[in-house]
Amino acid sequence: MPNVRPLSLALSFGLAALLSAPGADAARKKAAPAPAVSPACTDFHDQANAAWLKANPVPQVGAVTALGQLADNARTQQRQLLERAMTAPQGNVQKLLGDFWASGLDEAAVEADGSRPIAPLLGRINAIKKAKDTPASIAALHQVGIPVAFNFAPDVDLKALDRHIGYFMQGGMGLPDPAFYTRTDADTVALMGRYRAYVKQILALTGTPANKLDAESALVIQLETELARNAQSVAGINNPFNNYAPVSTKDLNNRYRNLQLDAFLKAQGVNDDLVSLSDPALFQQLNGMITRLPAEQWKAYLRWRVGDAMAPYLSKAYRDAEFEFRGRVLRGQAIAPARWEQVLDAINVAAGPMLGHEYAAAHVSRDALRQAGLMVDQIREAQIAAVKRSTWMSAEARSEAEAKLAALKIEIGKPLRDLDYTVQPMGRGSFGGNILIASTWRHAQEMKRIGKGNADRRWDVLPQQPALSYDLAQNRLIVTAAALQGPIFTDADGLPGKFGAYGGLVAHEISRAIDAKGALVDAKGELRSWWTPADKSAWTLIGNRVAAQYGAYPFPGVKDARVNGELTRDENMADISGVEIAWEAFTAAQPDAKPADRQAFFRAWASLWPQQLSPNEAVQRLTAEPRAPGRWRTNGPLANLPAFGAAFQCKPGQPMQRTEAEQIRIWR
Repeated sequence: MPNVRPLSLALSFGLAALLSAPGADAARKKAAPAPAVSPACTDFHDQANAAWLKANPVPQVGAVTALGQLADNARTQQRQLLERAMTAPQGNVQKLLGDFWASGLDEAAVEADGSRPIAPLLGRINAIKKAKDTPASIAALHQVGIPVAFNFAPDVDLKALDRHIGYFMQGGMGLPDPAFYTRTDADTVALMGRYRAYVKQILALTGTPANKLDAESALVIQLETELARNAQSVAGINNPFNNYAPVSTKDLNNRYRNLQLDAFLKAQGVNDDLVSLSDPALFQQLNGMITRLPAEQWKAYLRWRVGDAMAPYLSKAYRDAEFEFRGRVLRGQAIAPARWEQVLDAINVAAGPMLGHEYAAAHVSRDALRQAGLMVDQIREAQIAAVKRSTWMSAEARSEAEAKLAALKIEIGKPLRDLDYTVQPMGRGSFGGNILIASTWRHAQEMKRIGKGNADRRWDVLPQQPALSYDLAQNRLIVTAAALQGPIFTDADGLPGKFGAYGGLVAHEISRAIDAKGALVDAKGELRSWWTPADKSAWTLIGNRVAAQYGAYPFPGVKDARVNGELTRDENMADISGVEIAWEAFTAAQPDAKPADRQAFFRAWASLWPQQLSPNEAVQRLTAEPRAPGRWRTNGPLANLPAFGAAFQCKPGQPMQRTEAEQIRIWR
């Protein structure tokens, strides 16, 4: 139930059968036999990952990937941690988590609980008599992590990146795209029919009499449609600059008196002097709706929003209704996840940082943290050295890039700034009640991000989720606890393997600090473009070559299709950069590395990317996935690197070793 963040800040194994044309045998007998090409020089992805690909056949639906298996393993680790916390908790946080877990697994208790967890919320809503009562109920629901009428969430102040401010934004609709409410095509009309039936189910469960269901569901959809008509498109809302419009909190009450936004902020614990409110017309409309719409309409809408938000955590009638619409219709799920998976997802939504705190403590050793940090420093130094000798960067850009890399903050395992884990005791009696307790705590922690000096308070990823990411606003590299295990960070291939996999991913992310997007924020954390026009042109020319090169690769699993070079351009450039810099850091650390160690570096990079996609999944990714298929994430960067050819004795012109003229170089 978290608020939407306003700033919107891998494949298959294919075998090609070569069929001889009629009459070709005689010609073949006369021709001299072609010299055999090493499998490593033909398709390194398939050669290096042969065992994995054999063990993981193409699935009927979805995808199987090495990194997906890492994520599955991390979820198993979380489950095991919660099981231990349930039976033998170590400390207060584990006691909270263990009780939370136990309450969710007790399906009989959840069923018996029915609607009781949300009864106090429904009681407050049903007590609304006049228009002036509605804003207080809106504020109270936001406080427990159920955003209604609009969204309010912290995000970066674009004029002061060291702080977060609160963003007032459109929201409050039950459908993900405002266009659903206004389109009239047959598919949308059918979807809205399913949606109306779902709204009626939830209203019935939250207390609406049968004879009023049609009328109240119509009131709900009418209210949401009014919100949708004045909302931005999904594309518009995902543009950060469309959402940034700082205003003084002192002016809010005068401009939107009916909404009582000053009281709203106080209820959320926000005392900042600025908020962002980019769409005053929308909030002026909302301000009018408070008094224009009858109290009964607001009450029906608020009951529906509470029931919908809490449906996954309540009795079976709620869960079934929610899954039939949101699971089957919107998410395309055939079957509901197992109960333990549902409970784990719920805990991550409502208390993710709490679980992350314990996960990091259980699964990351001091030695791993030390080594992971040291390698980041080595890779950073290699990147700085590469910037210094760059021939395409201007002197001004090189200087700023060096300064920005030197200022890069590094956080590994878990956030440096921990949270306040003072939470109301949960107990094992009510899963839905525990959801509300945890969600209220998490919302309060989110609100604490608002204000000066709080921008680095927390990560936007959880420690228990395998991830390496570059935080542009904070110039910060984040490596989660769950990422510090195989195939990313493992002792199996020693230091060469760590440099090839972990090092390659670290270098991939660090490159983001100084690429075309990174060039929008300088070393001081100020929003400004520090590239010259010549720098931008040079980067574009490199990117065009990358797009053309990858656009010639066949897309595995889709007949006659090619990789979308433009869609995958940025990630491909980061991959090429990552392998270049990681290799440089490795050879600096081990200048006398043995041939086997040099090969181990490249095998480790390849071990990240084996993937098997179902036919439908391959088709979907072809047009929507901004990353190249795993085969080309392996082979593409390596074929451009002479060191790979030297390690495996591949000759220029062979598939895995491009000629010097064809090679793309970014930093070497």
